[in-house]
Amino acid sequence: MNMTPIASPASGSLAGIRVIDLTRVISGPFCTQILGDHGADVVKIEPPGKGDVVRSQGNMVNGESWYFAQFNRNKRSLTLDLRSDDGKAILRRLLEGADVLVENFRPGVLAKMGLDDDTLRERFPHLVVGRINGFGSTGPYRDRPAYDFIAQAMSGFMGVNGPPDGEPMRAAPPISDMVASQNLAFGICAALVRRATTGQGEIVETALTNGLIAMMGYLAAEFFATDHVPARTGNDHPMLYPYGLFKANDGEVAIAPSNDTMVERFLSALNMLHLLDEERFADNARRMNNRDALREILNDVTEKRGVDEWIEHLNRAGVPCGRVHDMRETFADPQVQAQEMRLELEQASGKVPVTGFPVKMREAPATLYHRVPRLGEHTRELLGELGMTRGALDDLQARGVI
Repeated sequence: MNMTPIASPASGSLAGIRVIDLTRVISGPFCTQILGDHGADVVKIEPPGKGDVVRSQGNMVNGESWYFAQFNRNKRSLTLDLRSDDGKAILRRLLEGADVLVENFRPGVLAKMGLDDDTLRERFPHLVVGRINGFGSTGPYRDRPAYDFIAQAMSGFMGVNGPPDGEPMRAAPPISDMVASQNLAFGICAALVRRATTGQGEIVETALTNGLIAMMGYLAAEFFATDHVPARTGNDHPMLYPYGLFKANDGEVAIAPSNDTMVERFLSALNMLHLLDEERFADNARRMNNRDALREILNDVTEKRGVDEWIEHLNRAGVPCGRVHDMRETFADPQVQAQEMRLELEQASGKVPVTGFPVKMREAPATLYHRVPRLGEHTRELLGELGMTRGALDDLQARGVI
């Protein structure tokens, strides 16, 4: 565990970039958190009262949602009723001094607030607008609601996951939300680089379904090449063997020989190199055709040792392998700890653990600039920066605008 100290946003690679964050739940908040991790000043706008719905979801510890904390560090919270005329006017004033606007409404919602794309371009030509939705803003499904489960189903992702004789299987994490958020963070940064030379803003869009389609990788390539729908192969690789989970005498070990050289190393480490002299195992195509037979032979060998012994032996032989960890084992792993992939935030409610920064930078590393904000914690601070007086803020609060 690592208690990350509070740093100055000026030390981040996105220092000086102001982000207005209209997103909620996961897709969007994860994107803006990434920007905040790298020094952007992220202003999270939430409806007065309950705020982002995730604030009240998941396990609550000392009155705080750790689910919400996972996606909302390095932000300041401003409450604003965007259904009111005053709220919309304040949003427009905030956008005048902002560099980026991020939203994950269904297509057309922002336009109903008077901020359609033409208006955004005309009134805020410098602004980079980032948006996430389910299917994109064009096409017959543009107005459909979408969540991660739907995106996993309709992208083809679920169709290639699961056992060969079983039903399609979703990935447990909200992968389409996370991928779309990462894609959008990249797109926003690319647009900011372009703006530095042209002075022009941009509209950047990612969709949950599109992100997963782009991740299909070699599965999509094989489909394009053969016109055959990829079959579900469970934990087996769809194009390579041996590659997957093998039995040890106290569990299973993940082994990934990704080419012929690696296969030779693996079989040599098992004293089974002679298998390559057999016609049915002589090359990858024949090993794939006889996968079940080869699996049985190899498991007879691997079951004679324990997982830890195999991991040490195979890594020493240059064969990629590892233990299948549960979540507790992952965060107890010394490599994960050395990479600081579990952090602890010092919140008012106590220490809150969150996952660490996946992108490591030497000169301007991601770090903690703001702890997870309380709902509306920075409303008066931020609106005071717009020149609003205490009396004006009191009036807005009394009318439920903030």
